[in-house]
This record gives sequence, structure tokens and C-alpha cells, in this order.
Amino acid sequence: MALYSMTGFARRDGRHSDDLGETRWTIEVRSVNGRSLDVKCRYPAGYEHLDRLAKELCKVKFQRGQIAVNFQISTDAPRAAVTINESMIDFYLRAGDELIKSGRVKPPRWDGLLSLRGVLETAADDDTVDEGRAFEASLIDDLNSVLEDLKAARGHEGEALLHILNHHLETLTIARHDAEALAGQQLTHIRERFERRLTEIMGDTAEFQDRILQEAAVLGVKADVTEELDRLRAHIEAAHALLGAETSQGRKLDFLAQEFMREANTLCSKSTLTELTSIGLNLKSTIDQFREQIQNVE
Repeated sequence: MALYSMTGFARRDGRHSDDLGETRWTIEVRSVNGRSLDVKCRYPAGYEHLDRLAKELCKVKFQRGQIAVNFQISTDAPRAAVTINESMIDFYLRAGDELIKSGRVKPPRWDGLLSLRGVLETAADDDTVDEGRAFEASLIDDLNSVLEDLKAARGHEGEALLHILNHHLETLTIARHDAEALAGQQLTHIRERFERRLTEIMGDTAEFQDRILQEAAVLGVKADVTEELDRLRAHIEAAHALLGAETSQGRKLDFLAQEFMREANTLCSKSTLTELTSIGLNLKSTIDQFREQIQNVE
């Protein structure tokens, strides 16, 4: 199973020649961390349909991440005649007439009007349409390829992440085992500390041994960290399982990291041994590193 990162970069350069001339393009895609899948595209005027296509392809290939797709397209010859749709200009002017008269907006500039949807239209003959379809087929092939390249780049980084995360989980496992070995000493430590304190106050404590044992037992129950260590072991096993899963794991791993920290905090608060507290603090440090890394897991 491959673990995928959410960061990556890929680029493809392409060209297509026909009777109308040569068209060249560059497609760049960048991906960074994101809570969900968010795709944004930049493209030249007249290629608005690429936005929908790029987003549909990204939905098939990725589950999370902020992905930026940038199309740069240049051609030696125009592919179609451009005309101005005067009725659309009239429509926009009428729609904004009241706002202009009220002074709430300024009269539109021609460059602004020409950029509005539907104002500029293209009229192509049959040969131009056929050549355009061939060109766009090549462009779409490159778009699909560059997204596959991005997925591969995210996969390569994911492999490195997998090693790091497994190392952190192994560190947590060792620390949990050390804590388990020390946890059994807490009751003895509590009893000795309680008896020592009582001796400082009352002197001879021989006649209070039964009471000392009772109080130590009560405090020992409150300081028992067996459940926390058992849950921590279960969470670590669940994290290992997620790292081998076939689906997106990032959000579930983040939830488990929160559970790791919950158990580590409780361990520290219940600890009566300096060594156990030190282990708890080391656990928290490793968990912080683990959680920082999984922010980049898809």
C-alpha cells in the first residue's frame, strides 16, 4: 500500500501543429496541504472549459489537498474569428443602468465590458473546428499525464513520510512498554511516601499499618495508568493498520494522534514517579512530531 503526501509538483510541455499553425502549451500543477480537495485553475481566455475538465480529473485521482493547475497556451495563428455580441452588451448596460444613475458604481470601461461572459464570441469553419479538436485532444492527454505525474510525486514523498511515521510509532511503542514496566511500582512508591510523611508528623506508625495500606490502596487506584497504557497500545495498533490501508488515512491518523495525546496527558497527571513522568513527557514530544507529519498525509 502506498501512502500519499499532499504536496507535489509536476509540469508538462506540449505542442500541436496543423494547417492553421503551431500551438504550444505548458501545464503546471502544484499541490499543498488541505482539509479537503480544492482545485483552482488559471487559463487563457477562451479555454474556460478546461476548468471543469481539470477539476473532474482531479476528483478521480486525488482525495485531499489544494491543487493549482496553470495552463499557458500560445498559438501562431487565430483559430476562429472573434465577434462582439452587441445584444449582450446592451443587456449588461441595462442591468447596471440604475446603479450607474444612483452613483453607486462608475460607468463601465470597454475593456471591462469585453471581459464579461458572452460578449466575445468565436465563429469557426468546419476545418478550424476539426483542427481545434485534434489540438485539444493532445492538450487533454497532457493534462491527464501531468496529473498522473503529480500523483507519482505525492507518492514518492508519501514513501518518505511512511518511514518517518513508522519510526515515531516504534518510539511510542518502546516508551509505552517502559511506562508499563514502571507503572507497577507506583503503589509501593505511594505507600512508602505516605508512611514516610506520616512518620514525620506522628513518629511511630506501627499501629497505623492497616490504615496506611488502606489509604495507599485508594491512592494507588487513582494513580493506576493500566487503562491509559492499554488504550495507547490499541491506538498505536490502529495507526499501523491505517498506514497500510487502501484509502485516504490523513484525517483518521489526525484523530488517533489526538487520542495519543489524551492518554499521554492522563499518564503525566497520574504519575507519582519522576521516571514515569519523564516517559510521559517524551511520549508527548513524539506525538507532537507524529501529528506534525500527518498534516501532510492525504
